[in-house]
Amino acid sequence: MPAGTRHFCIRPRGVLRGAVLTLVFTGVLATAAATGSLPRQDSAGPAGASTRAGERPSGGAGRDTVDSAALRRAAAAAMADGKSGKQAAEEFVSRSGDRWGAVYDKREYAEFEQSLDGAYTGVGLSAGRAAEGRVRVTRVQAGGPAEKAGLRSGDRLVSVDGRPVDGLSVSEVVALLRGDGIPGTAVALRVERGRAAWTQTLRRARLATDPVTVRRLDDGTLMIRVAAFTKGAGTRVRDAVRAAPAGAGVLLDLRGNAGGLVAEAAVAASAFLDGGLVATYDVEGEQRAVYAEGGGDTVRPLVALIDGGTMSAAELLTGALQDRGRAVTVGSRTFGKGSVQMPSALPDGSVAELTVGHYRTPAGHAVDGRGITPDLSAGERAEERARTVLSGLGGGS
Repeated sequence: MPAGTRHFCIRPRGVLRGAVLTLVFTGVLATAAATGSLPRQDSAGPAGASTRAGERPSGGAGRDTVDSAALRRAAAAAMADGKSGKQAAEEFVSRSGDRWGAVYDKREYAEFEQSLDGAYTGVGLSAGRAAEGRVRVTRVQAGGPAEKAGLRSGDRLVSVDGRPVDGLSVSEVVALLRGDGIPGTAVALRVERGRAAWTQTLRRARLATDPVTVRRLDDGTLMIRVAAFTKGAGTRVRDAVRAAPAGAGVLLDLRGNAGGLVAEAAVAASAFLDGGLVATYDVEGEQRAVYAEGGGDTVRPLVALIDGGTMSAAELLTGALQDRGRAVTVGSRTFGKGSVQMPSALPDGSVAELTVGHYRTPAGHAVDGRGITPDLSAGERAEERARTVLSGLGGGS
């Protein structure tokens, strides 16, 4: 996975009834729950250098796209002058106003490709910015280096390898945590827990994520949590729904899901829809669409849990279920990342991911910069309220 956490991308990866795409939140991607990465939210966007956490990208199709041919020419010209083509491309994207554009070298892009399979090199923690702007651990992966070292959700991350993180952009924090992405390399984290403070040295490891967890609650409800839409996640959701007892309600937990593969989100939608539209999107002005497969369970009670960490492909799924009246959504407004990127190979072998369009929900609602508002707003007790709603729909005792 690339060190920078910058954008979603859309790119050819297999045909889905005319829609050929991959929509990912790279860096955080679909494995944000366990990579130790943070979503970048810089005011100038990923290509810029200065956002404040909590800001949302403004939408507006066509206002933030980049001329890929001009970008390649700029990189080639830089190389002809003996300069770095990648650096020239980064400067070009930064000036362009493409808030989600990014440039990756070969190694970074290879890491990104591997992350689509749910594997990554890291320390096994997820971090986010708390209300006061400090960086805190939000989740620790079981069996990972962070858990073995005793780190816990809620710990404050003060510095990485001696560098304070509070004043850094999110992507810079990510770069420090990930280093070169080489298993076995050491990273020193300065951590605070209450009044205690210490430095913990961890060894990065090659880890695998389990993006989908399924469990039966005491009232018979099926809780399906999808942390990321990596390969196979959609099928896991569909199989879990098919195996559930007749009439059992489903809580689909998409909180903190930073996105992933659109094809996987479409398969997940197919668990609850009998075909039909999941989303539309444009690529350089050309309108395209994503469809669900037929044969889904259209009568089982369904409530989807969402929050500000629900992004990208997870928002696409949320929008489809909400617009088509298939689920009641509970929680808080989603992040609002619905722009489309495509890769452009550069002369030096690096890859630029450039914004080319935006996607919309089945009812035509834009997501980028707006997010999706839940049917029922709920804060810390969102899960409890979701279970109450599901019970009212006949999906729980």
